[in-house]
Amino acid sequence: MSLTNYRDVSTSMSDVSAGFQFEFYCEKCGETSRSAFKPYRKGQITGWLSRFAFMFYDLNKASRATGAFAEAGGSGAKNEALAEARTAAAALYERCTGCRKWVGRECWDGHAGSCRECAAKAGASGGQGETGGYGASAGGGATCPNCQTPSQGGRFCHECGFDMASTHKSCPACGITLPRQARFCTDCGHGF
Repeated sequence: MSLTNYRDVSTSMSDVSAGFQFEFYCEKCGETSRSAFKPYRKGQITGWLSRFAFMFYDLNKASRATGAFAEAGGSGAKNEALAEARTAAAALYERCTGCRKWVGRECWDGHAGSCRECAAKAGASGGQGETGGYGASAGGGATCPNCQTPSQGGRFCHECGFDMASTHKSCPACGITLPRQARFCTDCGHGF
């Protein structure tokens, strides 16, 4: 499936600096990455012709003539540049199966095969299953992501000493452990 999480930041098709560039972004945190700038030579030539024609001819006639030259084939070149940019950016983004958003590496949980937020929701609801996520124990508390021992709360695991605050935080209202970037508690709805 093609990436849809991008903005077109290309320059004008009939400018001296004409070219195509696309900005891809994580739909969770907004982190961006840009594709390499791909010059559009026909547009650059048009830009120079426009500047030259401006000195000797009527501006309206010159801009219409050069604009038509730049647009001929511009859409195909842009589609080709977009296809190349999508291919290059595909290694940086994954599509979450839970929320269906395109997610960058910082927000992706490879063990769960979904974004960290959806993995935390699945873990909070006891859906640890085969994903290896941070699920709930039988007592309702979180489990240590290192040794899978049910947590008694606090910053460190009482069994192995894992620093749970390094990747997770506890909700001050109900005590459940959540990913560090969570903005709301998935158990009680408390806002951070």
